Parts: sequence; structure tokens; C-alpha cells
Amino acid sequence: MEIAAKSPSAIKGRHPCYSVISLGYTDQYTQQLGEHGQYERGIMPTVLRLGPYRFFFYAGDRDEPSHVHVQRENKLAKFWLDPIRLRRSRGFSRTEIRRIHKLVNEHHTSLVEAWNEYFRG
Repeated sequence: MEIAAKSPSAIKGRHPCYSVISLGYTDQYTQQLGEHGQYERGIMPTVLRLGPYRFFFYAGDRDEPSHVHVQRENKLAKFWLDPIRLRRSRGFSRTEIRRIHKLVNEHHTSLVEAWNEYFRG
């Protein structure tokens, strides 16, 4: 099990043009908006890695209720964190969704803390 060693606030204040690759955090960009180079849904801090799964947030998700995205290869799921429930899934089997749901439940406290630190900290 690998949990990100840096705190989310360590990259939050950085300019979006930095490409940060450290233990658990990778910045990627999907769409540039505005004259000041603001990015929408571009920065994706990884907050937890368990086996083949990467748990992450999109920086542009701050206006939504707390949740986490989970990725394995080209499969993706989104789980609300309060209460824990699947929002959507693309590519995962029901069996694997149950496994991921269990992981989200087991790591719920650290995921909520990471969300709060990144978006509200």
C-alpha cells in the first residue's frame, strides 16, 4: 500500500504550469480556460494507491460534495464520500466495484481528510 507522502496543500498553491511528479502526486492537464491560463479539471492529485487502483481528485471538483475518483487502466469510477456510495462507473465489473467500495470504506477517514485539506485547507 502506498499513501501519498506529500500533503495536498504542497501542490495546491503552485502555478498550474508546474508538472509535479512526486510520491503520490501527478499534475495533468485536460483543458485550458481563460486569459490567465486557468485550468478546469486538469490537476489530478493522487491521494492513495492500493494495488492496481489510483484514488484521486480533479482540482475542478471543489464545488461538488466530497468524492473520490478511482482508476485502473482505462476503467474509472466515482464514489461520493458522505455517505459512501457509487456515483458512476465505466468499465469495472460489479465484483470489482464491491472491492473498490470496500477499499473506500476502509480508507474513508484519510480520503475525507485529504479532500478537506486539498479543497478547504
